[in-house]
Amino acid sequence: MRVYKFGGASVKDADAVKHVGEILSKFGGEDLVVVVSAMGKTTNALEKVVEAYYNKTDDPFKLLEVVKVQHYELIDELFEDGNAIKASVNDLFVEVEWVIEDEVHDSYDYVYDQIVSTGELVSTRIISAYLNEIGYENEWLDIRDIIQTDNTYREGKVDWELTLANAQSKIPTILKNKKRAVTQGFLGVTSENHTTTLGREGSDYTAAILSYCLDAEGMSIWKDVPGILTADPRRFKNVTKIDRLSYKEAIEMTYYGAKVIHPKTIKPIQNKNIPLFVKSFLDPEGAGTVISGDLELNYPPVVVVEPNQALLHISTKDFSFVAEDHLGKLFTLFAKHRLKVNMMQNKAISFSVCVKNAPYRINKVMEEMKDEFHVVKDSGIELITVRHHQDALVESLKENKIVLIEDRGKSTIQMVLRPISKLQPINEEG
Repeated sequence: MRVYKFGGASVKDADAVKHVGEILSKFGGEDLVVVVSAMGKTTNALEKVVEAYYNKTDDPFKLLEVVKVQHYELIDELFEDGNAIKASVNDLFVEVEWVIEDEVHDSYDYVYDQIVSTGELVSTRIISAYLNEIGYENEWLDIRDIIQTDNTYREGKVDWELTLANAQSKIPTILKNKKRAVTQGFLGVTSENHTTTLGREGSDYTAAILSYCLDAEGMSIWKDVPGILTADPRRFKNVTKIDRLSYKEAIEMTYYGAKVIHPKTIKPIQNKNIPLFVKSFLDPEGAGTVISGDLELNYPPVVVVEPNQALLHISTKDFSFVAEDHLGKLFTLFAKHRLKVNMMQNKAISFSVCVKNAPYRINKVMEEMKDEFHVVKDSGIELITVRHHQDALVESLKENKIVLIEDRGKSTIQMVLRPISKLQPINEEG
C-alpha cells in the first residue's frame, strides 16, 4: 500500500479538486491512503476566527461565515443540487458556532485546535464525496480514530503504541472493502477525546505516521513545485531541482526551516526505509525528488530564509557569566512555552537566541525571566541558512543588510540579518 498527501494549494478551488481526481484516477491505483489538508487559505481564515473569539478583537461569526460561504460555493461547483455533502459540512461548521457562542473558559491553544481542525474535516468530506461521485471509490476516515496524542494542544505528541494499534486494526479493513481511504492531515485526539493538532503544516507528518504504521511501499507529497528546490522560487531566481536526497540531508534542510516538507516527516519513514517522493501536481508525469537511504551525494548550495524572526539578547543582572545553570533555566523556559530556538550565540555575560516572532509566547518567556535577566528584543529581522555554502553566494545574501549574528560551520552557515532602510535624499529648493 501507499500514502499520498495533498496540501492546501492542490485543493484550493473546484478546478484544483477536479485535478486531484484526475491524478488519483491515473496514478492512485488501489490500497491507497490519501491525506488531505484544509483547502487553500482556510487554516489562516480559521486562525482569524480563533483570534477574534479569544481576544474579542472582531466578530468571529462574520469571519466564520466567510469560510462557510467559500466551501458552500465550492460544493455548488462540484456537485448537483441536493447532494447530501452540504448538510454534512454544515454540521461541522455548527460545531464551531457552538464553541464561539460560549464565553472563553479554556486556553488559547485548546480553543485553536477545536476550531482550526475544522478545515481538514470539511475539506476531506468534500473531496471524499467528490471522488466517489466520479467513480473513484473510497471511504472517509476520521484520523482522530487513528492518531492518539497527549494533551499538548497545537503540537500534540504522538502515542506511537496506541496509534500503531489503531492504524493496523482499522485501516486494512477499509482498504480491503473500498481499496482507498481519504483522511485528514494535521489532526489527532487526546485520551479524553479532545481534538489536537500536530503543529502548523503538519499534514506531511500525518502521512509519515500512517506510512510507518502501515509499512507503506512509498509515500508521495504532491506540491505546486517540481520537487525540492535549492531555494524558494518566490524569493530567488535560477533555483534548481534536487533529484535525490538522503534522509539525513532532508532532515538537515527541514530543521533549518525548508518549507517543502514538515520537519517531523523524515524520522518515521527513515525508521522503516520508506522512500518519499515529492511530486508536482502541476506536472504529475515529472520525476520530482526522491528521498531515500543515506546516499553519498554532492549537493548544490541550498538557501533557506526564515522571515519574521525575533532576536532576544539576554544578560544576567548581576554581571555574572552566562553559565550552565543559567542556560538550564533559559532552555527550561523555552521548552515550557514551546519557543523553538532557531539559532543561538553565547558570550561571557550575554546569550542571544533567534526565534520565530510569536509575541504571545515570547512575552510569557520574558515575563518569567525578568527577575533574573535583562532582555532586549529585536524584531523586523530574518534568519538565512545556507547549506553547502559558497562565499560569493553568502556575500550576495548580505547585500543591503546588517549582520546581527553569524555562525559558520563546515557545511552550514546561519546569519541573522536586518534589512537596511533605503535613505531618501531631501529635495532642496532654491
